[in-house]
Amino acid sequence: MVATCHAAVHRHRETLLALAHSLHAEPEVSFAEYRSAAKITELLADQGFRVQAPVAGLDTAFVAEKGEGDLVVGLCAEYDALPEVGHACGHNIIAASSVGAALALAEVADELGLRVRVLGTPAEETGGGKIVMLRAGLFDEVALAAMVHPAPEDVCRPSSLAIVDLEVRYTGRASHAASAPELGVNAADALTVAQVAIGLARQHLEPQQMVHGIVTEGGAAPNIVPAHTSAVFNLRAAGTQSLQRLENRIRACFDAGAVATGCTCEVTLVSPVYTELDADPWLVEAYRSAISETERTPVTRAEERTRTFGSTDMGNVTRELPAIHPLIAVDCGDAVNHQAEFATACASESGEQAVLDGARALAETVLAAATDPDQRDRLTASVQRRGSQRRHPSARPPELGTDESGQ
Repeated sequence: MVATCHAAVHRHRETLLALAHSLHAEPEVSFAEYRSAAKITELLADQGFRVQAPVAGLDTAFVAEKGEGDLVVGLCAEYDALPEVGHACGHNIIAASSVGAALALAEVADELGLRVRVLGTPAEETGGGKIVMLRAGLFDEVALAAMVHPAPEDVCRPSSLAIVDLEVRYTGRASHAASAPELGVNAADALTVAQVAIGLARQHLEPQQMVHGIVTEGGAAPNIVPAHTSAVFNLRAAGTQSLQRLENRIRACFDAGAVATGCTCEVTLVSPVYTELDADPWLVEAYRSAISETERTPVTRAEERTRTFGSTDMGNVTRELPAIHPLIAVDCGDAVNHQAEFATACASESGEQAVLDGARALAETVLAAATDPDQRDRLTASVQRRGSQRRHPSARPPELGTDESGQ
C-alpha cells in the first residue's frame, strides 16, 4: 500500500506542483483566499471528492471527502498568505502536500476502511480558521489530523508558542497643534506611553514570553493633535496560563497610556487564542520513519526541544485530537519564514520537492496508523471519547479563558 500511495503522488506530480505554483503566484491574505480555495476544491472535485464549501460560516473554508470507511483521517490545508511578502510562510506548499496525501490515500481508502477528509483551513496567519472549524464540529469525526509546514530545516516535533492578538484603540480630542494644543487630548501620546511601558516591562517577562506590535493608525497630520490612534500587538508565551499572565500585564500598559493622557482606551481580541502544539507522540514517530526514508535528515529528538516555531492554530487541533505538525525543509539559504527570500524558496525546485516528500510522508504516516490494530483502536476510541464529552459537557476540560482553567 505504501508503494501504491507513492505511485499516486508521482502520477499526480505535475498537478500538485501546478497547484503549489498557482497558489504562490496569486497570494491572498486571511479570510480573503477566494481564488485559492476555489483552485483546491476544483482540483479535488475533479478527482471525485465530495466537496462542501463554504463551511463553518467562513467563506473560504471547505471540507472535501472521499471514501466511506469508519476511520476518518484529516489532512489540513492552509493557503493564506502574508501582506506584502506573499507566501513567505509557504502555505502554498502546505496545501499542495495535503492534497497530494489525500489523493494518495484515496487510492487505498476502500481497502483500509478510510474516509479521507481534506480540511480547507483559512486564516492561519491571523483569525484562527482551524479554531472556528473546531468549534463548528468539522473535526468531531476526525481520528487523526496532519499537515507539514515549510521551514529552514526538517523537524518532526517542533514546539510552538501560545499566542493572542490584541488591538488597542485610543480616543482623545483633536485640536490645532500650534494655536490651541492645550485643548487637545493626544491619542498618539497615549500609544507612546503604552509602548514605553511595554518596552520597560520586557526586562521582567517570563521565559518565552514575547510582545511585538505595529502602529496601524498614528494620526492624520502633524499640525493636528491626533484624536484617534490604534495598534495591534502579538502576545506569545510557552503556554496558555503564562499567556494569560502576559495579557494581564500588557493590558495594564494599555491602561497606563489612557490614564497618563486622559484618552479613552478600547482593547479588542483580533484572533482567538492559539494554544501551543501538543503533537501525538506515536504519529510523530511514524512521520519520522516516513520522512527519513527520503533523502532528508530531520534534526534529532534532543535538538527538537530547542526548535520553537512561532505560533499556529494547529496547536488547538493537537489539544483536541491526535495530530502532528512537522516542519519540512526548503533550501532558503539564510532566510527564515516571513521573509521575502523565503517566499522565493517556496516556489523553487526545493519547494517542489517539499510538496512531493511531504505528501508521501503524510500518506505513509496515515497508513502506519490505519494498519496497526492497536493504533487504529486507540484513534477510534479517541473519537468516541470526544463524542461522549460533547454529549456530557461537564466531563470536558475547561475552555481557555474560563475561571476553571486557572487563568
